[in-house]
Amino acid sequence: MALKIRLARGGAKKRPFYRIVVAEASAPRDGRYVERVGTYNPMVPKEHEQRMTLNSERITFWLGQGAKPTDRVHKMLAAAGLAEAPVIRDQPKKSAPGKKRAEREAEAASAAEAAAESAAAEAAAAEEAAAAAAAAPAEEAVAEEAPAEEAPAEEAPAEEAPAEEAAAEEKADS
Repeated sequence: MALKIRLARGGAKKRPFYRIVVAEASAPRDGRYVERVGTYNPMVPKEHEQRMTLNSERITFWLGQGAKPTDRVHKMLAAAGLAEAPVIRDQPKKSAPGKKRAEREAEAASAAEAAAESAAAEAAAAEEAAAAAAAAPAEEAVAEEAPAEEAPAEEAPAEEAPAEEAAAEEKADS
């Protein structure tokens, strides 16, 4: 027989009142229960002494017998100091990823880590090449730059020549 410590609703429509009861897990919410161990009235202010009344001796007895409180009752008992605070997950168990998805994410993370390591190795190699190029004699760098500067200067007049020929042809046609 699995026992639960839970709320049983009473009161009028839109005026709830709850009994905190020890009941079999298979029993209806407002049906038969083993023992009433407290009350909860959400309609009174939080500071009011009648908002929640608990029979702490009987609650500790039933917890010792193996009764499991529901989530809401567990929070109430923790607030009263009769039980440890329940673990509240940011992500519910039902929406947690499955085994296959977790494996795929682990593989993706390891692949990303390997890519980051290879990128770091490439960056180190590039730095070494830059350091080697900076250490090369300045004369070689000057010799390499001079032909590069002359090439565009030679091409510029060649581009202007067809424009001059086209202008000359237009004058001849006129």
